[in-house]
Amino acid sequence: MTNNLPDSNNKLKYTCNEYREEMILASLRQRLANAELTEEQKHILINEIEKIEKEMGF
Repeated sequence: MTNNLPDSNNKLKYTCNEYREEMILASLRQRLANAELTEEQKHILINEIEKIEKEMGF
């Protein structure tokens, strides 16, 4: 009987760096939700979010 599950040699690897990038991205998005930010601060955060998303392949 065959299954479509990957064997142990084909598992996707999730690294510490990927986890770190996701946490940074989540933090930036949370900061962006702050209603007290100036337009300049929002622009800086949006640029940083876009940069990280691009690096992550989003």
